[in-house]
Amino acid sequence: MDELFRRPRRTIAPGAVHLPDWLDLAEQRTLLAQCRAWARPPAGLREVATPGGGRMSVRQFGLGWHWFPYGYARTAVDGDGAPVKPMPEALVELGRRTAAAAVGEEFADAPYDIALINFYDADARMGMHRDQDEKSLDPVVSLSLGDTCVFRFGNGETRAKPYTDVELRSGDAFVFGGKSRLNYHGVPRVHGGTAPAELGLVGRLNITLRVSGLEWTD
Repeated sequence: MDELFRRPRRTIAPGAVHLPDWLDLAEQRTLLAQCRAWARPPAGLREVATPGGGRMSVRQFGLGWHWFPYGYARTAVDGDGAPVKPMPEALVELGRRTAAAAVGEEFADAPYDIALINFYDADARMGMHRDQDEKSLDPVVSLSLGDTCVFRFGNGETRAKPYTDVELRSGDAFVFGGKSRLNYHGVPRVHGGTAPAELGLVGRLNITLRVSGLEWTD
């Protein structure tokens, strides 16, 4: 019965909006092909080591800026050391278009300059955390490709309740800014084998677009 009707947009918290089916299948295929090319070395997909000596179950790479725990650099300082690939203009425009549709036209010209791209297999998880390494508080734009996941969107004070679990499917967007920009969030579960067969992806890709507020110094 659910599939008879288009899923409506939903405001999860002030400034936090779920846009179901934001990308159509053709857009998803194009973005997936681009991500596969961007993920190749140099400065490609890698495992992320945590300060405590562990490793994240999610694998990651960046465009525009390279994220490492807990900061940004212009080279893959915890990877192969290569310069990070530039932020594609197509992702800048996609970030602007998505943010404007979700939370307001004032972000139609936001200077998106970071894309963090995470790959989840069926066993990968992301603990509750805040996106607080940027100097800018412009909205974060999150795009999902592949397997469905449970996205847990929490509060701004603690990793514990209250939080809301949102099902993110392939093609969905989730935007959070304003009063919710620094809220805790994570991915406690990925539903393996749920990606659209037509997409040709095993696992989940999450593309998060951010405004760094940082200056590039040589």
